[in-house]
Amino acid sequence: MSLSKITNPISTAWLTLGVTLAPVIAFAQDATAPAAETPAAAPITPDKGDTTFMFLCTILVLFMAVPGLGLFYGGLVRAKNMLSVLMQCTVVAAACMIAWVVYGYSFAFGGSESAFFGGFAKVFLSGVTADSTAATFSDAVIPEYIFVMFQMTFAAITPALIVGAFAERIKFSAVILFTLLWSIFVYYPIAHMVWDAKGYLFGLGALDFAGGTVVHINAGVAGLVGAFMVGKRTGFGKDMMAPHSMTLTYVGAAMLWVGWFGFNSGSNLEASGGAMLATVNTFVATAAAILSWSATEALLRGKASMLGAASGMIAGLVAVTPAAGIVGPMGAIVMGIIVSPLCYFFISVVKNKFGYDDTADVFGVHGIGGLFGALATGIFASSSLGGIGYAGEQTMGGQFMVQLQAVVITIIWCGVISAILYKIVDLVVGLRVPVEAEREGLDLASHGEAAYHS
Repeated sequence: MSLSKITNPISTAWLTLGVTLAPVIAFAQDATAPAAETPAAAPITPDKGDTTFMFLCTILVLFMAVPGLGLFYGGLVRAKNMLSVLMQCTVVAAACMIAWVVYGYSFAFGGSESAFFGGFAKVFLSGVTADSTAATFSDAVIPEYIFVMFQMTFAAITPALIVGAFAERIKFSAVILFTLLWSIFVYYPIAHMVWDAKGYLFGLGALDFAGGTVVHINAGVAGLVGAFMVGKRTGFGKDMMAPHSMTLTYVGAAMLWVGWFGFNSGSNLEASGGAMLATVNTFVATAAAILSWSATEALLRGKASMLGAASGMIAGLVAVTPAAGIVGPMGAIVMGIIVSPLCYFFISVVKNKFGYDDTADVFGVHGIGGLFGALATGIFASSSLGGIGYAGEQTMGGQFMVQLQAVVITIIWCGVISAILYKIVDLVVGLRVPVEAEREGLDLASHGEAAYHS
């Protein structure tokens, strides 16, 4: 009997901290050897509790993208562009789901020896069956299909996050083409480097529990590059471009917070104490960031706004994502307190200084929040600060430098390749809609319908 194995890209944090579980997914294939061979051990039955837990977490992450992210971004744009944002988020997520099962899963986690590419072994989900399993952190396993689907939701929502940076002026076809190309050349390689045991950043010992580099820095940097390359909205700085519905933005933000428990807790891959640590951190870091953003606005502007509270909510979630199963609750609270004024500064000062038009502040919240979270993880992982500690002889300073290296590599990789891809898309289909279509609104111009009728 032949036995093929691929690396199971479970949390970098737990593996680098010496978890004894062998991180593999094993598949028994048809026997071709003589019958005299020693019979294989009986397969381990998937744990039903962990399987149910991962199923619920997967659905929660889908809930983040559809409808959570769409409503959050939709409320932030003008009424005439509401449906265009919903369409972009929905179709980008759908396209990336199909891409994931056709080739993305293999490119990220196909079991190759490369430090940058997962290989072609799992293209079209080859070898993935109802009987194949993925290892968790104990002696239990879960069906490989649920692992594939859980990672699929990450691969679907990350490109959709970029949409908020260039909303209200980009072609629908350009969005779809760019995100599909971006997934191939940016998301899959970074996911492999960070979460696969053969990956380059994994080998360095970089800690990213649920996607600080892979999801948020990646999306934030791509959004910033897009804001510059797509250009400002017509009338930017002159016309009124206030959010048309803070009610919908709040609803979307609340949905994101609920769905984020699947995002962070599910990255533990099993319903254990590690998942509960990620859960409590997702609660308290977010709560602290909401209070911190509101206090910052009250001190600097005299009033705390609902937009600020929603922004703080997302900033806290972003910051704690790479640290969710690694830092202690008190460390998570401190991270939430710090991240809000940091993101507020970039949105209110740096953005105005450089004059770029990041419609939904994707870089200011996801990029900066993810950058801070990734670096702070290296600090608050210390057992002296309530975290689970470092691997081997690693020190706080050493881990911080590893985190910094991972952040820099992600920024450069994503920034350079994203710029090239935007240029390619511009040459192929063009990035921007005509000025007339932009003034009319993308709902009518691109989709022939309106969100509201008077």
